[in-house]
Amino acid sequence: MELTERTHLATATKPAATKPTATVPARATGTKDADGMAVASFILGLLGLLVLNVFLGPIAIALASVALWRGTARRGRAFLGLGLGAADLLVLVAFMQFDSTVSWNF
Repeated sequence: MELTERTHLATATKPAATKPTATVPARATGTKDADGMAVASFILGLLGLLVLNVFLGPIAIALASVALWRGTARRGRAFLGLGLGAADLLVLVAFMQFDSTVSWNF
């Protein structure tokens, strides 16, 4: 065999070089979304204690529930959002009983 034939045979048996593949992030997008929902429920629950608790309370409860169902890493924040959402509704009911109206103001 000639030198060129040996070189051709040697290169034909080597595996082809491949590009390195992108690494998969450790956390899936669904978990990041769930973390965001947990934080949003906490913030909306806090805001709901002051204004628009009839709307923000149920939204905070729903976001916290979905975040917990999806397995958020921020479970404490989601539970706080759930509790604050419930507190929003309790504050609304308390002020409605106090004022004898459907809405409340200072």
